[in-house]
Amino acid sequence: MIMRHVVYALLPIAAFSVYVFGLSALLLLLVTVGSCLLTEHLLCYWSGKRSTIGDWSAIITGLLLGMTLPPAFPLWMAFVGGVISIALGKFAFGGLGYNVFNPALVGRAVLQAAFPVAITSWSSPMLEERFFTLPSSVLTFPFMQPVFDGMSGATPLSAFKFDHVVTELPALALGMVSGSAGETSVLLIILGGAYLAIRKMMNWKIPVTILSTVFLFSALLYGIDAETYPSPFFMLMSGGLMLGAVFMASDMVGSPMTTMGMIVYGVFIGIMVVVIRLWGGLPEGVMYAILLGNALTPQLDKLIKPRVYGTSKRKIL
Repeated sequence: MIMRHVVYALLPIAAFSVYVFGLSALLLLLVTVGSCLLTEHLLCYWSGKRSTIGDWSAIITGLLLGMTLPPAFPLWMAFVGGVISIALGKFAFGGLGYNVFNPALVGRAVLQAAFPVAITSWSSPMLEERFFTLPSSVLTFPFMQPVFDGMSGATPLSAFKFDHVVTELPALALGMVSGSAGETSVLLIILGGAYLAIRKMMNWKIPVTILSTVFLFSALLYGIDAETYPSPFFMLMSGGLMLGAVFMASDMVGSPMTTMGMIVYGVFIGIMVVVIRLWGGLPEGVMYAILLGNALTPQLDKLIKPRVYGTSKRKIL
């Protein structure tokens, strides 16, 4: 039931992505979801298990993977990403509830390593022909070099990092910028997260801690040198931070179980996002920050444990 409601929360974001980027975003999301469902069904069949595609988790993985990719990303590469997300990111660890890392981000990380040019080639939003034509790269034949159209634009983060150009906040808030399919309306992402939090299907402490950490750390740097560092509002609304903090970092399997563990986890991810964005070689750091946070989670669960009711904090010698 929880997985199903997460899908409900993601659908408006996916629909807005299709509105902004058109047919290419629709095909991208359909391929990643279909690839994840097919891979999960076949792996269950080959291992002699009952198919688990009905638990909605593979659909979530497919939607999130598609939202982390550029709309003009070749579909055959997106299909490969779905296979990797389920096979390596989920099934290899034992299936739902056993994966250490967020499966969609595992697939995305492998795609970034395998196809660095394709995954950093962006298409411009709100093109007039977006519902009637496809970028030439989308239907690239498997294992062939994609050809990207000339109509493209840098993402707000890359424009700032390499050219020191700051995108206007209204454009960031509405999602009318170049970027991944899921870098859409901040408002829709917040509403989706609020819907899950109100229904107690997501722990709000994790996204709030991540976003607060990014804001405070960025505000400190901005106060020190406003000419060098971007404003905290730009850091919050740009890139995949909102989507990652709300729908990926809050994954119940990959996040800590205790409240203090969640706070440490959120602060760690928030700091890593800012560090990678400002001083790393890549303009975006959300994916790696969350994966590192996932790796830290087992240790946090071991080190931070609640005191058993009725016991003393003092150790008995």
